[in-house]
Amino acid sequence: MTVGKYVLSIDQGTTSSRAVLFDALGGVAGMGQKEFRQIYPQPGYVEHDAVQILQTTLYAMRQAVASAGASAGDIAAIGITNQRETTVAWDAATGIPICNAIVWQCRRTAPECQRLQAAGMAGYIKETTGLLIDPYFSGTKMKWILDHVPAAKELAAKERLRFGTIDCWLAYSLTGGQAFVTDVSNASRTMLMDLRRQCWDQTLLGELGIPESALPEIVECGQVVGTCGADVLGREIPIAGMAGDQHAALFGQCCFEKGMAKNTYGTGCFVLMNTGEEPVASQDLLTTVAWKLGGRTVYALEGSAFNAGSAIQWLRDELEIIQTPQEADQLAETVEDTGGVSFVPAFTGLGAPYWDMYARGALLGVTRGTRRAHLCRAVLESIALESYDLVKTMERELGVDIQELRVDGGASRSAFLMQYQSDMLGCTVRRPQCLETTALGAALLAGLTVGLWDSPEKLSALWREDRVFTPCCSEQRREQDVARWHKAVERSRGWAE
Repeated sequence: MTVGKYVLSIDQGTTSSRAVLFDALGGVAGMGQKEFRQIYPQPGYVEHDAVQILQTTLYAMRQAVASAGASAGDIAAIGITNQRETTVAWDAATGIPICNAIVWQCRRTAPECQRLQAAGMAGYIKETTGLLIDPYFSGTKMKWILDHVPAAKELAAKERLRFGTIDCWLAYSLTGGQAFVTDVSNASRTMLMDLRRQCWDQTLLGELGIPESALPEIVECGQVVGTCGADVLGREIPIAGMAGDQHAALFGQCCFEKGMAKNTYGTGCFVLMNTGEEPVASQDLLTTVAWKLGGRTVYALEGSAFNAGSAIQWLRDELEIIQTPQEADQLAETVEDTGGVSFVPAFTGLGAPYWDMYARGALLGVTRGTRRAHLCRAVLESIALESYDLVKTMERELGVDIQELRVDGGASRSAFLMQYQSDMLGCTVRRPQCLETTALGAALLAGLTVGLWDSPEKLSALWREDRVFTPCCSEQRREQDVARWHKAVERSRGWAE
C-alpha cells in the first residue's frame, strides 16, 4: 500500500526546472517552474550552472506541492525526468561541481568526434551503442572535462571524480549523496553504454580515457533508487522513477504498442517510435532504450532536431520581436505564407538525418517587404519541416507509413504549427489534453513502482484527447514547401567550417 495519493514529477529541462504533482487519474494537481541562466561562453558552446539547476528544482518542487495545498505526507513517490546528455562533473567528497555542466546542445567536442571518426570508431559505436558520433552525446563531453579542467584528473586519480547526466546529479543531490545512479534510458545516450548488455562498454571507456569509477550504477526506469531527504519537503519520499525526457514523453503518451510514435516540441524536436523488445538498427536515426521495467526492456528509434522551441525563444529574447510565444502564433496567421522566407534553426548544428556539427542557422529569401509576421511564420514552419525530415526518415528506414503522430511539448499548443505539421506529413496529428506528458511519464513510472497503478496497460485509460489535426493542404503546396526547406538546409550546412 502506498502512503500518499499523489506522485511528484521533476521535469528538469534545458531552459527551466519544473515540477508537477499528479493525482491517481493522471490529472495535474499542482505545478511549479523556474527558469535558469543559459551560458554561452563562445559560439557553439552551451553551459549550465548545475547548482542553479538544483536550486531551481527545489524551488519548483516546493511550489508544486504548495500550489496544490498538499504536504509531503500526501506524496507516494517522486519521479525524475531530465534534459538528456547534459553532463555534470563533481567531487564525491564535497558534492560540489568542478565546472559548469556541458549542455547537450554544445558543439565544443566536434574535434574529438572527428578524431573518433578518423580512428575508425564509427561502426563500433553504432553497433554497440545505437548512436552516431556527434558532440550531442555525453562521452566526449566527459573527455573534454578530463582534458581541460585540471581538478578532473586529480579527482579521478583519487577515485573522487563523479560524472553524471542531470537525472544522476539530481538523484545524488536529493538523497544527500546516497544514490549515485543513472537509469538505462539516460545511460543509453552517453555513447558509453552497450545497448544490449546495458552496462558501460570497456572499449569505449578506454578510447575516451574515462575511469569507470567516475560513472554511476545503471538502474531500471522504475525502481526505488533512494529517498529524497526530509529537508526538501518535510518528510522522506522514495525516488521511484527515472527516465530521459523523450523516453518519459513516449511513456506518458502511452505509446506502449510497437509502432506507436510521438513528437515532442520542446527546446528541440524529438520523434520516438516504440520498436518493441529488440533494438532496430538505423543508418541515420538513433537506436535507444525507451524504458526498462521489471527486467523487460523496450527499445525505440529516435530522430532528433536540436532546435525547435528555442527558435521561438530566440525571436523573443534575442531579436525581441515578440513578447510571448503566443504572439508568434498570432502573427503567423496574419499572413498567407512566409513571403518567400525560409529559416533553418541550426543554431547548434543539424541533428537527424544530416548530423552536421558545423551547420548554423540560416535566414534566406529576405526582401524589403519581409515583415516580422513572415519571420514568425517561417520559424514555426521550420519546426514542422525539420520534424517532417525526422518522420520521413523513420518511415523510409522501417518501411512503414506513420498514420498517426501523438504530440506534446510547449510548442504543440500552437494550433497553427500542429495544422501545418499535419499538412506537411499528410497524417493525423493527435494532441492530448495533458501536454505535460514528459512529467507524466516520469510520474507513471514512479507510481507503478510503488503500486499507485497496477500495470502499464491500465495506464492507457489515462490518455485523453484534446484535438485532432488532419491534412487539408494540396500535394503541390506540400511539395513546394518541402523542396524550399531542403534548399535552405543545404545553404546552412558546413557553415562553421
